[in-house]
Amino acid sequence: MQFESNLECAILVKRYKRFLADIKLSNGEVITIHCPNTGSMMNCQHPGKKVWYSVTKNKKRKYSGTWQLIEVNNGELVGVNTGLANKLAVEAIENRVINQCSNFSKLRTEIPYGNERNSRIDILLEEDSGSECYIEVKNVSLGMSGGVGLFPDAITIRGQKHLKELIATKKAGSRAILFFCVQHTGIRSVSPAENIDPIYTKLMKEAIAVGVEFIAYKAAIDTKLSTIELEQELPVKV
Repeated sequence: MQFESNLECAILVKRYKRFLADIKLSNGEVITIHCPNTGSMMNCQHPGKKVWYSVTKNKKRKYSGTWQLIEVNNGELVGVNTGLANKLAVEAIENRVINQCSNFSKLRTEIPYGNERNSRIDILLEEDSGSECYIEVKNVSLGMSGGVGLFPDAITIRGQKHLKELIATKKAGSRAILFFCVQHTGIRSVSPAENIDPIYTKLMKEAIAVGVEFIAYKAAIDTKLSTIELEQELPVKV
């Protein structure tokens, strides 16, 4: 996947009001850009770090720049744009990169499902066997020592609901997958963040017990080519 424009480099001054960030350009000018991440962004919003942003051609946008990446630790890159997670997963599935999801005839997104039909599944696959596969996508950006990636980075009531829906879907006889899109080049495995959201960890264990699948793939990021794509499967350890 190409970013919407060639990536520009700057230094992070601060993130604030959830959706905004001030950055310093190479000429010393400080500008405000959009931050496409509603989460806590734990460990990936420290002032003074190198960041990359794209520039939109949409003249209606108040802020033309969109924060895409930040450099952490020893040159590791983290994608902060959570809006890319679903797109990256769809692209990887359509390109047959995800081995567990390669046998399908139709792919649809944002389809109502669940007991109350008030949830929307991120990806719905109609498999060659005629069965359906429901895929919920979660973005992983919280990296810890030893290459461990944790999810979530804050208590997520919405995420808990999604896991309950996947459990019910699996019990009803359909295939159900929780897909971790890892936008962090330093992460080598994914685990639940029990100290942050113990309920989510409990639900993950319940989901595994009934047969919900947990899959994680890591993105390769190239700041010079302005590309990002999922390519490497990672173990999920619960």
